[in-house]
Amino acid sequence: MAEANWYVVHTYSGYENKVKADLEKTIENRKLQDVILEVAVPVQDVVEVKNGVRKATQKKMFPGYVLVNMVMNDDTWYIVRNTRGVTGFVGPGSKAVPLSEAEMANMGIHDGGVMLEYAVGDSVLVVKGVWEGTIGAIRSINESKQTLTIAVDMFGRETPVELELDSVKKM
Repeated sequence: MAEANWYVVHTYSGYENKVKADLEKTIENRKLQDVILEVAVPVQDVVEVKNGVRKATQKKMFPGYVLVNMVMNDDTWYIVRNTRGVTGFVGPGSKAVPLSEAEMANMGIHDGGVMLEYAVGDSVLVVKGVWEGTIGAIRSINESKQTLTIAVDMFGRETPVELELDSVKKM
């Protein structure tokens, strides 16, 4: 089977989330999860100050564009290209050009998700904070919050403690 790559799809401005929802529905209905792996609308968190009130919102990083991780073939090209709101793939003419590894890294997209040096079950040493010097075993990892939960021995009982990734060191 061919390799999946990230492609940039141009949409009508303001239709990014609609295109994402329509594509995901089509993928589910046609059972294409193995060839169209992910549809993303990259956003960033920003803090706006209006009338002296701070408000956290999300802004689209690339208005008018949607990123699609897929195996390119005639069928997947046709499905994505003919989704309502899509004006075409980014590339010369009608040829879709995949994003390079460097371009993906610049946008904060990693091919295999977030790369962590930790895994559930690993022993770690806490290097800063209240638990500094404590050794524990990783019970869970939350990549989106950049935290992990370790089990420490407290008063003869195993107790879960949530820590930032930068406060632990692998043993």
